[in-house]
Amino acid sequence: MPTPTQILVAGGGIGGLAAAYVLGRQGLPVTVLEQSTAFGEIGAGIQLGPNIFRMFEHLGLTEAVRQVAFFPPGLGMNDVRTGERVVRVPLGDIAQAAYGFPYGVIYRADLHTVFLEACRALPNVTLRTGAKVESFAQDAQGVRATLTSGEVLEGAALVGADGLWSRIREAIVGDGKPRVSGHIAYRAVLPRAEVPAHLWSDDVLLWGGEKTHLVHYPLRRGELFNLVAVFHSNKYDEGWNTFGDTAELSERFAQAVPQVRELLGKIETWKMWVLCDREPVANWSQGRVTLLGDAAHPMLQYLAQGAGQAIEDAVVLGAAVRHTGGDWTQAVQLYQQARYLRTGRVQLTARFYGDIYHASGVARELRNRMFQGGQEAAGFAGLKWMYEGIDPDRLFR
Repeated sequence: MPTPTQILVAGGGIGGLAAAYVLGRQGLPVTVLEQSTAFGEIGAGIQLGPNIFRMFEHLGLTEAVRQVAFFPPGLGMNDVRTGERVVRVPLGDIAQAAYGFPYGVIYRADLHTVFLEACRALPNVTLRTGAKVESFAQDAQGVRATLTSGEVLEGAALVGADGLWSRIREAIVGDGKPRVSGHIAYRAVLPRAEVPAHLWSDDVLLWGGEKTHLVHYPLRRGELFNLVAVFHSNKYDEGWNTFGDTAELSERFAQAVPQVRELLGKIETWKMWVLCDREPVANWSQGRVTLLGDAAHPMLQYLAQGAGQAIEDAVVLGAAVRHTGGDWTQAVQLYQQARYLRTGRVQLTARFYGDIYHASGVARELRNRMFQGGQEAAGFAGLKWMYEGIDPDRLFR
């Protein structure tokens, strides 16, 4: 039998579609296998650092993203109990000048649609729904992916972009369930008309408190208002689309300043999810099979880099495939070698930033004084390594 040429991508989220688009642009036949009955994305807002806009520029998607994004003038943090400003970092021209690319925010569903439409425009990318990969096997000629329906698909390689609870990761890494952080996130999106003027802010604004924080910012050109409230909890429910308990939310923010409590009161229904990550690993590949995005390196949300790192993964994987002339066994090793330290650093730094946001006692006082003492620029510059990103034109030279 002839050696299969199609690339199988398990998962039709942002990471999976980014991988399909990158590989499809290189002329490779790609089949995306999405377990849901339709392509779609749940969740609320995503912050897009300059490193991610660098990827959009490389992929020719900048204008499509700009059509639906919002560009906040600053990043700010206030103390949730006193209301005092802890720090504000101006963005706009400053971010553009520092990194060559802007800082924006976008509705997760809108970003997903950008990649979905880009894939649909490529005749060599096939998009399938109701197709969940149950297991895989491989040999020197290719990979055979077995779906839960019993159907078997053959491919030259398999990219596992099947998220935090990845079946493919379990077969390769075998590290069990994700690490539960003990943090719960409640998310909601309001139309602009439902947000009073005195509560609206064009900034990405975080209200930090002891084991709690609220972050909010505009979405979709300023037509929507994104709110995410996070607090420590023992509750655990696998998934991203569970309804939250408004009574518990109110209790956790009972000591917050009036404007925070007023904002939270504007929401009648919240969706919640448990924040999880995993320990960084150096190997997430096996033969012709590799992982991408949350399947490879799930991270807490505190650096707002989950989707961005998945997009970077896709670009680097495509460059590795091109560099090796389509030798997938070599390409996936080259890809993970180029990615595991950077993504591991983001994973660990995100945990640290969660501690900063939720600080109490002396740690809270020290945080406030350091930032209020004029070192606010250091908060942005301290992440220079992340926001500078990767140069797609210099990979594997």
